[in-house]
Amino acid sequence: MSSKLVTEPSIETKIRKMQQRVRWQHPQIVERGIDQTRVVLDDGGADKDSFSFLVIGDSGTGRHRTSSPQRQVAQQLLPHLDSASFTLHTGDVVYLVGSREQYGSNFIKPYQEWLVGDYHQIKYDRMVLKHPILPVLGNHDYYDLPFFVGLASGITTPLRYLLRLFLDLDVSWHGSYQGDAFARAFLDYLRAVPEAQLGEYLEAHYTSTDAGDRALTYRPGQFTRLPNRYYTFRYGGIDFFALDSNTFNQPLPVAYTKSDRQALAQQRQQLEMHKADLIRQAGLEMFNLVDEDDHEDITGQMESIDEQLYDIDKQLNGNRSPRVDTEQLDWLRDRLIASWQDPMARGRILFFHHPPYVTEATKWPQGQTLAVRHHLRQVLNAVAAEVNHHSQGRPLVDLVLNGHAHCFDYLRTGATGHGDAHIPWVVCGGSGYSLRRQRPEGPVITETISGATRAVAKSHLYLGRTGDSKHLKRPYSGLRVEVSSDSSPKLTLTPLVAEKFDGKWEGYEMDGFEV
Repeated sequence: MSSKLVTEPSIETKIRKMQQRVRWQHPQIVERGIDQTRVVLDDGGADKDSFSFLVIGDSGTGRHRTSSPQRQVAQQLLPHLDSASFTLHTGDVVYLVGSREQYGSNFIKPYQEWLVGDYHQIKYDRMVLKHPILPVLGNHDYYDLPFFVGLASGITTPLRYLLRLFLDLDVSWHGSYQGDAFARAFLDYLRAVPEAQLGEYLEAHYTSTDAGDRALTYRPGQFTRLPNRYYTFRYGGIDFFALDSNTFNQPLPVAYTKSDRQALAQQRQQLEMHKADLIRQAGLEMFNLVDEDDHEDITGQMESIDEQLYDIDKQLNGNRSPRVDTEQLDWLRDRLIASWQDPMARGRILFFHHPPYVTEATKWPQGQTLAVRHHLRQVLNAVAAEVNHHSQGRPLVDLVLNGHAHCFDYLRTGATGHGDAHIPWVVCGGSGYSLRRQRPEGPVITETISGATRAVAKSHLYLGRTGDSKHLKRPYSGLRVEVSSDSSPKLTLTPLVAEKFDGKWEGYEMDGFEV
């Protein structure tokens, strides 16, 4: 988002605030041998030989006044809900700025069947899930509003309506308070537990043992909290690793040549001009009866432009040594190595927000995309150096799930020359917010190294916006993943689609495919 509309805390602030909220490494936690990155799903099925789970991402929009794409996708998932063990969410739980006031409309109402109780009465910081939703933080879950934007949105209804006509702002009074709303909604917010009661609380909820450490116990229908902004759990012999990519997505320093910076500045100017044209277009239509889909087209394009502007600003204003969450990345490295060395672990799945590989038109070349790819490669290279003799030709990770790009995109890496080779990557970020088109350059992603260009990944299935304004198709999507009982498990992916075309919705299930 443009800095004119939203603000984002620094990586240092994100890390510090989240640590404070979970009382990271508090003496009473340390003395009990509690690992604040482990959670155990106590649902009676964690030892299953085969199981399935669902995936959604980039869903949390409330701006649709008639038919919500988010709810349409949720309804496609409902027939699978009882047979699926849990639902993973790849981030951006609540748009536009993770506001606590909008959890009711943008999360609780659309996923009411996942929750315990009457959704009208559920408070966002008191949610209990009967069907687990296990989320990671998206960038919008960390965003905040400048004071004057929140004031205008919260106080003046006519002005708010006017703003909606121009920008369709999906905001309330406040932003996320630097991720606080997400933490209160989903994390074990130990900061709210009085010091005198902390020991008793820990004894009540950190009752599981995992890898020799005490861990938080997640009990569907009773207590459904997560220990930290990044965490791991084992289910059916599969180790799942949930990451917070918002703290290792800072764009790498651009080459500090005059021509490089001029090219970025020129690109920025072109984007600003395009955005100004869209605002003028919205202004011309503001007194006409404009279809809701037309509003979505304009505001979706502007939101996409703002994301590109923000990424360019991060590159131009970044320093030569950007802050990186090395503690989390080292944690991932060590846990992946331990997983490979554990004979009880059949496989490994990662899920986080920013995709390292994607063919959506605006995300694939962004500095944040390349930064996440770089840091993940460093981790996987280190893992490969330790466990190659264990892997027997298997990829180091069986599946990576991401969001951020508003589409469904299934890719596979080839011989990248790094530890991220031959991995299936799925971007599941088309579960409710405005969809994006695939890049015109095509499905093959290349890299240029030492003057030589090589293919490193290819998209095999893309679901996103297609067609022109009169014949526009919007296939919003979720995903079902089936995990087989094999010692080297097979994963079968089935996209679950709610498509809007010519003002009508059609729900369908695509053919499953093995990755």
